[in-house]
Amino acid sequence: MNPSERSFARRIDLTSLQLFVAVCETGSIGRAAEREFIAASAVSKRLSELEGTLGTSLLYRHARGVDLTPAGESLLHHARSVLYSLEKMQGELSEYAQGVRGHVRVHANISAIVQYLPEDLGAFARHHAAIKIDLEEHLSSEVMRAVQEGAADLGLCHVPTDTPGAHGLQTLPYRQDQLVLVMPQGHPLAAHPQLAFAQVLDFDLVGLHANSSIYRALHQAALAQGRSVRLRMRVTGLDAMCRMIDNGLGVGVMPLHAFMLMRQGIGRALTSAALTDDWAERQISLVARDFSTLPVAARTLVEHLRAPEPADGRAAAQAPAASPA
Repeated sequence: MNPSERSFARRIDLTSLQLFVAVCETGSIGRAAEREFIAASAVSKRLSELEGTLGTSLLYRHARGVDLTPAGESLLHHARSVLYSLEKMQGELSEYAQGVRGHVRVHANISAIVQYLPEDLGAFARHHAAIKIDLEEHLSSEVMRAVQEGAADLGLCHVPTDTPGAHGLQTLPYRQDQLVLVMPQGHPLAAHPQLAFAQVLDFDLVGLHANSSIYRALHQAALAQGRSVRLRMRVTGLDAMCRMIDNGLGVGVMPLHAFMLMRQGIGRALTSAALTDDWAERQISLVARDFSTLPVAARTLVEHLRAPEPADGRAAAQAPAASPA
């Protein structure tokens, strides 16, 4: 930060920013003063000083209240962001005071969250109860952007192979992800233990969000065949996909382990066939801007997630599912 930037930061008063946001949200200085339990004249003085510091008008004042100038609209966006960050900082620091010794922000895609993270994070929490993990589900592209912009310490997602350097991000392998075709037992393709995706293009599909990594892979595979995907409907989750397929509304592509978990809840009316296409074998990666500079709590989580998988029922679930008897 250069001297002029430091001077600007010192001249900006947080109380004035809070009052400015209150005026914007209530539409008048008087109502903002009532909400904030302060005299209207004091609010007006604070706003005038803020405009003087910034060197521009922030509000159009009129008999009915106030409206934002273009500069005021820009400041409102930034002020809300600053105040939100301060509230979040206060919340995190209060948790440290209560004994939390670490805080890791994790963004992950649906494949990682449904298939692996519940068990992995559960085991981590049992061994590191003093480390808090905030987990959010996002599309893979959004996970990478959040890590790049600093909104997340760590990401778990599919990193496109055609993304050189992953936009300056570092990656480490986490889990392998096998895609399978899911369908009712009586479906014409159900007799095949393995399929090429080209064999699926004549059938209606139940798909995920258009920007999901799975849908993009299907779209690219269809284009390579000079075809298009017969997408009958889109859903937001793998459980909803299974229910639609179970009710005869199409077939779908999802990770094998996720299907094995979903199948336990919907009975054995569905079956799967492994897709033989190269893109159906995928890598879920850990993503960070720089693993070596992560806070200790985040590095501890990375080490845990990188440990070999436990010898439990998960390994058995990785084998392609044959049609049930």
